Amino acid sequence: MQGMTPDLADRFAAIALGHVGREYPNAPGLVLSGPGDFAAPRALHPIFYGSFDWHSAVHSHWLLARLLRRFPQMAAAGAVRGWLDQALTEDAVAGELAYLARPGTAGFERPYGWAWLLMLQAELEQHADERWGDILRPLARAFEQRLLAWLPKATYPNRVGAHANTAFAFILFDRYAPHATEPGPTGRRLAATAHRWYANDADAPAWEPSGNDFLSPTLTEAHAMADLAPPPVFDAWFARFLPRLAEGEPRSLFAPAEVSDRADGQIAHLDGLNLSRAWSFRRLARAAPALAARLNAAADAHIAAALPHLAADYMGEHWLASFALLALDDL
Repeated sequence: MQGMTPDLADRFAAIALGHVGREYPNAPGLVLSGPGDFAAPRALHPIFYGSFDWHSAVHSHWLLARLLRRFPQMAAAGAVRGWLDQALTEDAVAGELAYLARPGTAGFERPYGWAWLLMLQAELEQHADERWGDILRPLARAFEQRLLAWLPKATYPNRVGAHANTAFAFILFDRYAPHATEPGPTGRRLAATAHRWYANDADAPAWEPSGNDFLSPTLTEAHAMADLAPPPVFDAWFARFLPRLAEGEPRSLFAPAEVSDRADGQIAHLDGLNLSRAWSFRRLARAAPALAARLNAAADAHIAAALPHLAADYMGEHWLASFALLALDDL
């Protein structure tokens, strides 16, 4: 089973360093409330202006911070540390907070960008040098407040294969919960919401992939439940949710997606699907040891399909390495 190595860490860091400061091309998630609202990406987002879009910039900073902690002797360590030092400043955080104070931003990057920002904060909280976490924490608290205000209103989950998927967001939110303002209550609210959304699901048909998926609605939901439900509850739920997994069914989950055009931003999502599936297969293998051999073999096949293509085109290059790190580092 392939895992992270120092050589891969250097490769991933080099990819991310090549785009975290690349302002264009850029796809801003911007609501214009008046003629003065539009500005260049760096003016709107002093930290997360690169990497094509805000959320990709956020999780690329997560990748850099995680690699630095996991592989402090990698060749790129000095460059990574230098980037984070200049990117994570109090003035830049104030600029990101100023954007959130603008009209029309209540739903900005919900839930995907929220989740990645809190995932980044959770990573920074684990660094021996606490200054980066201290600096970014006010922005994380702002998104934490938005999350807690949103949960009671979120009557239904989103079961799509892209950014709106709530199960994926909850996997990342759960990583942040121990660092929240009130860790216990936050964790319990996440678990209760996941139970409310997913506890009655059974016999998932796995009608996937769709043409722009980078998440598996089926496997991501199972992954979230493995993280958020107590093991005995998860075991019973998982047996109902995917009752024929031991026979390799639904078959659609086990075949890596084919990517016909990596210069097409939507089709390029499918490389991410292969990597996120691999991450979920590995998590489920730990949660269901009797199925581990089959699930880990599926993870390996999906990683092999995507790993050679992380930098094939900028449409994938600006984000895929983060998903490769999830798949290979067994978070």
